[in-house]
Amino acid sequence: MEIDSMTTLKRGREESSSDEDDLPLSKRNKKATPVAPTKKSKAKKEEEQAEIYRWWEEQKENEDDSIKWTTLEHQGVLFPPEYVPHGVKMKYDGKPISLSPEAEEVASFFAALLETDHGKNPVFQKNFFRDWQEVLKKDPKNPKITSFEKCDFRPIFEKFEADKEKKKLLTKEEKLKIKEEKQKMEERFIHAFVDGRKEKVGNFRIEPPGLFRGRGDHPKTGTLKKRVYPEQVTLNLAKSAPIPPAPEGHSWGGIVHDQKATWLATWKENVNGTIKYVFLAQSSAWKGQSDMQKFEKARELKKYVDDIRKDYSKELKDKSSEVRQRATAMYLIDRLALRAGNEKGDDEADTVGCCSLRYEHIELEPPNTLHFDFLGKDSIRYQNSVKVDPQVFKNIKIFRDQVGHGNPIFDRLTTSGLNRHLNNYMPGLSAKVFRTYNASHTFQQQLNKLTRKDDSIPDKMLSFNRANRDVAVLCNHQRSASKSHAQQMEKIGDKVRALKYQRMKLRKQIFELDSKMKKDKMLGQDESDLEEEWQIKHEGDLVVKERERLTNKFKKANEKLKAEGQKPLPDKELDLSPADELEKRLKKERKTGRVEPKNNTTVEKLMTNIEKIDERIKATKIQATDKEENKEIALSTSKMNYIDPRITFAWAKKYDVPTEKVFSKTLVEKFRWAQQVPKNWKF
Repeated sequence: MEIDSMTTLKRGREESSSDEDDLPLSKRNKKATPVAPTKKSKAKKEEEQAEIYRWWEEQKENEDDSIKWTTLEHQGVLFPPEYVPHGVKMKYDGKPISLSPEAEEVASFFAALLETDHGKNPVFQKNFFRDWQEVLKKDPKNPKITSFEKCDFRPIFEKFEADKEKKKLLTKEEKLKIKEEKQKMEERFIHAFVDGRKEKVGNFRIEPPGLFRGRGDHPKTGTLKKRVYPEQVTLNLAKSAPIPPAPEGHSWGGIVHDQKATWLATWKENVNGTIKYVFLAQSSAWKGQSDMQKFEKARELKKYVDDIRKDYSKELKDKSSEVRQRATAMYLIDRLALRAGNEKGDDEADTVGCCSLRYEHIELEPPNTLHFDFLGKDSIRYQNSVKVDPQVFKNIKIFRDQVGHGNPIFDRLTTSGLNRHLNNYMPGLSAKVFRTYNASHTFQQQLNKLTRKDDSIPDKMLSFNRANRDVAVLCNHQRSASKSHAQQMEKIGDKVRALKYQRMKLRKQIFELDSKMKKDKMLGQDESDLEEEWQIKHEGDLVVKERERLTNKFKKANEKLKAEGQKPLPDKELDLSPADELEKRLKKERKTGRVEPKNNTTVEKLMTNIEKIDERIKATKIQATDKEENKEIALSTSKMNYIDPRITFAWAKKYDVPTEKVFSKTLVEKFRWAQQVPKNWKF
């Protein structure tokens, strides 16, 4: 049975449970009492607002962008704690073995991942074992281990599993104490002072040692990430700023005063040899200014994009092979949002972009279909089949035939050369700007196409996420469907059935008040998928939850008494009779098929509750559709990096969608500069 909605969707805070007697008391509708902000909380909020540097409201002319700061002060970085041996012995060839602390630590890295996909990956195992053997050789007391197959890491794995269970059993007070100790340790690293203003620091923690995982099929997965020491770290500070103390027994690798740099600390990691940096947080002025400039640059491309497309379309037939290659690459970058791509070393993952595509990465299907298959950034596989301009197809075929298998298709083109050419159209224009432009342009178009003013909030959010998905697909932001996806979908299905169950109970109350209502076509139909077996299980769950609620309430009351120095109540005082009464009533209702209405209940009130249930069912089904469509697409990357946030803020204002529905608190802080746009703003 599906009853049409008779009212518009109420906001989530206005929705109430429609058959409250069938819910645990903790879930029943309670009238929300507005809580007035205390003077302390109000003062704290005002203080936080006052600290925000509203750089976007300042008009600065002739400012030298090369100098980023005049004064810079911070407390350096937070190092992970030194390893404390646990002493649990793993086995080799069936026998327990003793390991040095360093060797035990590395063995523990692998043991922790024993039952994961990483731990079962042969490449991961091979790289780990190679590096572990090097660690073992450092101490002659370590046993000689030559066979990975003879290693049994399960004793350490089981120790970690037991630790997880113990952690779950910690009391609320114990967890709070651990949290407070962590916050106290991190407190001095959280903020930096830039030109006298307080700014949050982003990743101030040095990543602990472990086993490198990488994304996709990374050839170095399983490689040991070594511990970083202060001697490897260089800090960037003002000359006048005090140098933060290094951990005891250590000293900093270097102190510099680079006013053109926005990093606070830097070091080199050992796996890929990349330089790591500590920057200010995403909500900082520097990051905000960088984001705004990036999106303004993409928005500026609108003025030139038609001429650029006209030129490269003409150059697809140019007599010069170099010009044809450049035009063909620009076509692919523009139309498919491919990254430009840079050359990789032999020891890096074989990832490519447009300019570094090789013969084997594209298959041709006449008359004009190209089949792409290659590893993109972060070893994410790009698979796509597209129909292209016939001249593009012809060019690709010629380029492939000329270079042969294993060689770059665009052998006369480099990323730097392409970007130099683009700079002739517009200062600062690069292939990357096209990706940002096409992402934002696509998002704006799809939002305009999909959103309707009279849609419910869930429907508007479905349109928003579908537009975001189109961008994520365009930019190849893929992810593997989570292992729990099927379980989550089943849970949502059960939520819909639970709502239908409540609706059924409401209908039966209406029939008790007015038997003529059974003839109503909408009310007289049975619910479509409430099998008796499911109802019995659902009602059993309701009773169990009610018992748990009563037990927890009793425990909390005793904890309060104990905290006040009073004697706690004995267990015999725990009253579970409300749960027993609920169980009896539900069994009786299922047996008789009748549900007695509550006192002062009217048909009108029950019909209003049914309307609310209808809307909640509709919203939950939309949520299921959204989740299913999104199972293999990562929306966050495009939302954070490629879509101009001003599009989203303007759309939310225009269609009365709460900001918290489209952006997390973190992203709201990151994009403060974009929030002031009017509702009619366009990219």
